[in-house]
Amino acid sequence: MLPPRRFLPSFSLLAAFEAAARSGSVTAAANELGLTQSAVSRQISALEKQLGVALFLRERQTIRLTLAGDTYAREVREALRRISNASLNLRANPSGGTLNLAILPFFGTRWLTPRIGRFLNAHPGMVVNLITRLEPFDFRFDTLDAAIHFGPARWPGAALTFLMSEEVISVCSPGFKTRHALQTPAELLEAPLLHLSSRPDAWESWFKAHEISFDALHGMLFDQFMPMVEAAAAGLGAALLPRFLIARELDAGLLVPAVEAPAVEAGQYFLAYPPDRASYGPLAAFRDWISREMEEETLAQGERIGQ
Repeated sequence: MLPPRRFLPSFSLLAAFEAAARSGSVTAAANELGLTQSAVSRQISALEKQLGVALFLRERQTIRLTLAGDTYAREVREALRRISNASLNLRANPSGGTLNLAILPFFGTRWLTPRIGRFLNAHPGMVVNLITRLEPFDFRFDTLDAAIHFGPARWPGAALTFLMSEEVISVCSPGFKTRHALQTPAELLEAPLLHLSSRPDAWESWFKAHEISFDALHGMLFDQFMPMVEAAAAGLGAALLPRFLIARELDAGLLVPAVEAPAVEAGQYFLAYPPDRASYGPLAAFRDWISREMEEETLAQGERIGQ
């Protein structure tokens, strides 16, 4: 339900205010909007009158946002951006079948992007926009319909659909393994280790899972998976990586298991989305599709382990 009309200024008033706030000039705003200076001034005054709040301080021939005006300008700018994006999506896909999906970079690059064509082929007319996000966000204040989430089954204000569990293995380059004569998990304590900043306890959990005691762990730190994969392949250290995301390197022999040790479960993948959007057509179709794909991936992992 929309708020009372008095709290919904017209688009023309908001556009004039946003342009003046962004440029800091009524003249620049007028030029941008194709209006006269007096027209823009009248629109800003009308907006201030409707809201009952002064948005600008007028000083001779200049204007400056008040504290309230600065806060309002940020929110109005974001609202106009969302309207613009919605209009762009509608124009690009008049059927309305657009899904704005937040993805994790490495998962999106290695697993989802190569497969997304299958979803699009099965649903002609639908469009999927992929946007990188590393952390959970508030769906109420974003234009995204859903997100790929890795970690605990927790995302405030969102519904979660379980996709699959992730298993990590210790890997390194063949030369690194030979150079450090690696055979048992405990021997990795003496080798350089590569760490991911978003998973700072990964190696600790791995050693604990294999009942290996340690004092402290050191090594290079990376903020994303891809540079760490490249570093491991270049022989800079051993890394803990999701088995299903490094099939390319394993098949090519660029990476090999650092030691003979069972894989360790590192977390779970979920599809997160606003509960009130659960029945939105493109989201529902994508949820069903990715759930099936993940089931097949889990079965494939089991078959590779059994070989």
